[in-house]
Amino acid sequence: MIGKIIKGIAGFYYVQCENGCLYECKAKGNFRKKNIKPLVGDNVEIEVLDEEKSLGSIMAVLPRNNCLLRPEVANVDQAVIIFAVKAPEPNFNLLARFLIRMEKEEVPCIICFNKEELITRQEQERLTGIFAGSGCRLVFTSTYEETGLLEFAGLLADKTTVVAGPSGVGKSSIINYLCKEKLMETGDISGKIKRGKHTTRHSELFLVDKDTYIMDTPGFTSLYLSEFDCDSLRFYFNEFTEFEGKCRFHGCVHVNEPDCAVKSAVYDGRINAVRYENYKEIYNELKNIRRY
Repeated sequence: MIGKIIKGIAGFYYVQCENGCLYECKAKGNFRKKNIKPLVGDNVEIEVLDEEKSLGSIMAVLPRNNCLLRPEVANVDQAVIIFAVKAPEPNFNLLARFLIRMEKEEVPCIICFNKEELITRQEQERLTGIFAGSGCRLVFTSTYEETGLLEFAGLLADKTTVVAGPSGVGKSSIINYLCKEKLMETGDISGKIKRGKHTTRHSELFLVDKDTYIMDTPGFTSLYLSEFDCDSLRFYFNEFTEFEGKCRFHGCVHVNEPDCAVKSAVYDGRINAVRYENYKEIYNELKNIRRY
């Protein structure tokens, strides 16, 4: 029987099959020998072991369209990174890291800023300006006032979308709204640490509408890019693309070199300064990793 993994917890995989039934499955031992790990979003072939108890065994993982390791999911069409405009304040460096990873995996990305009721129009325009050259679609939402959610839903139609972001930004509330029912536990923000009291513990796939799926993933507060090379980091910032090859030095990394077209563009406002500072911070981090 063919099905799709919608959730995986502690070695158990929950597979939604073509007959409409959900089976709790374990993966066959030879997966470990072949170094294959089933992922949420995988299409799999299962053998039903106990129909009454809905138990089965995963026999094969079908070919993947793609595979992401952070977050660990498969067969996605696009990614949405959700941050709050305030409470908690958006961490632009963390957001940049996610965009870099999605750019590397060639997965189109949407940036969703939730809780838009907490900011002014001027502050919203500032956020829009920061990511104007990133190549990402921006959408502002408010689950409190129920604004922007129809536009957001339209961007997800007929796609499988992986949703990620820090805890406390409203991911679960947005997913509950889109799915028209309370699928996920939500809670207030902890006053002390400004994070959600209830957070997603595992990746899970939800059916929003016919051919429209959302993959929720655990909230994160860090995202390491240690496998990236500092010298190639510049290729993952879309804002730099039109200036490549226009610097004085071939292979310019746009940090300390003189007559740099990218730095000139930052100076005169053609590249947003916040994005450039994120680039420099991550570049120096990767450079220090290579040094040691």
